[in-house]
Amino acid sequence: MNFLAHLLLSKNDRQIMVGNFIGDFVKGNSILQYDEKIQKGIRLHRAIDFFTDQHEVVLKSKRRLHAKFRHYAPVIVDVFYDHFVAKDWQKYSVEPLLDFTQRFYKLMEQYSNKVPEAANNMLYHMKSSNWLYNYQFLEGIDQTLSGIAKRTRFNSKMETAIASLKEHYSDFQLEFDQFFPELQLFTKDSEKQ
Repeated sequence: MNFLAHLLLSKNDRQIMVGNFIGDFVKGNSILQYDEKIQKGIRLHRAIDFFTDQHEVVLKSKRRLHAKFRHYAPVIVDVFYDHFVAKDWQKYSVEPLLDFTQRFYKLMEQYSNKVPEAANNMLYHMKSSNWLYNYQFLEGIDQTLSGIAKRTRFNSKMETAIASLKEHYSDFQLEFDQFFPELQLFTKDSEKQ
């Protein structure tokens, strides 16, 4: 899953949200330099990624994109799935999406000196175009994927991925709708451990 789903699944716990956001930027034992709750968020991020990467429905979405996008297909699917989270946000939260995103950006400003530089760099791009809010619009998904494509080492073709979303929109929506409730249940069960 991409950033918005990770943040949503943090259950509005500020430190878990920080950890869940920086999860991709914290490697190995460097997790130990963070407060216990932030560590919990990083572990939650890793658990979400593991669950998602192994899930048959998500693999089906990735296979649809693999021929054209190769190893970038998982990144694209993550962004597509965040589109469905944003588009149907009212199903998941009573807080309006714009308010949620603004609250998150303010939270991260408070932790900017405690998180990896790469996370702050990503946050800068995310905030400047409010990716999280704009994920609900196809134009926002297109801008996000085009922006990521500019930062990849190789020709990812991600700037063309919006055409695949449009072409197979109902398939991706159906797969997301099958998968996401299972992910929500998985994260609830993870909290109990």
